[in-house]
Amino acid sequence: MAKTKLSSAPLAEDSHQRRLLAKALSNPMTDSRAFTEPSKYHIGEDVEVLTMFEARCGMGNFNRRDMFKVVLVMEGENELHYATRSFHIDRPALVFTNRLIPYAWDVQEGFNEQQGYLCCFSESFLHSAMRGVSLKDSVLYKVEGNPVYFLNEEQVRYFSDAFTRMRRDLESEYAHKEDLLRNQLSIIIHEAARLEPATPQHAAVNAAERITSLFQNLLEVQFPITAQQREPVLKSASDYADRMAIHVNHLNAMVKEVTGKSTTTLINERLVTEAQLLLAHTNWGVGEIAYSLGFEYPTYFNNFFKKHTSVTPLTFRRTHVPAATA
Repeated sequence: MAKTKLSSAPLAEDSHQRRLLAKALSNPMTDSRAFTEPSKYHIGEDVEVLTMFEARCGMGNFNRRDMFKVVLVMEGENELHYATRSFHIDRPALVFTNRLIPYAWDVQEGFNEQQGYLCCFSESFLHSAMRGVSLKDSVLYKVEGNPVYFLNEEQVRYFSDAFTRMRRDLESEYAHKEDLLRNQLSIIIHEAARLEPATPQHAAVNAAERITSLFQNLLEVQFPITAQQREPVLKSASDYADRMAIHVNHLNAMVKEVTGKSTTTLINERLVTEAQLLLAHTNWGVGEIAYSLGFEYPTYFNNFFKKHTSVTPLTFRRTHVPAATA
């Protein structure tokens, strides 16, 4: 099977394509399409290895909330906003992101297309190779950690070879190719941890709007809920402030300035909306919905829902789904 070559088309000719790539790299919910060749560059739902051209064309699914990303930028220029920091990426770099920390890529108009590779993977896929160390505690993926590492020519060749090997292994019929992929990923992560991290080059302009946007992205990326077994929902302003590495009072002030509403109000409104959707469009019991939304006990959820809608969850369900049974 022929390998896919990196595209060399100048990005400045098509700004729409550039924004598609930024969207695929960023953590807000994306409208990505399924692979046209499902077996080629991914294994199940645990790992994918793509060129940036393939990501820009939607050849991947990045909606999994437990996905981590390693991006090898080889050419081009973009801006990475990571929590409350910004990085200007104008030369080869390794970038580490995950959906538990709000971030976004902004395209830089007038510059060449970013080229390189990205690997998306779940923590469970890499767990055995990391010897029990959680990726969430790694300096590469913590909110106060270092997500960007600029590379010299020798390092670019080294990491480019690693991504090429991973794509080759994904194409192979070797029975133990998952072990090879885990080893390659583990090596990339450990080698990157030894590099000198980049430092933010400037603070994001309009801090209130940037912080509010990051908060809203982090809030929205937790939904929709499609399974009862999932990571806990963030339900308080302090939860979000911790993930964004800022003081909760500062977060509240910025969000209030931009939206006119408190952080808690926005969180509660989104929880109520999701609860209404689950009540109206699933056959889950009220207790199952309560747990999926992060409530410890169904009674807590009942009280919360009634406080914000003036009706109980069962009453809402009967009203909006007459044929539903309790």
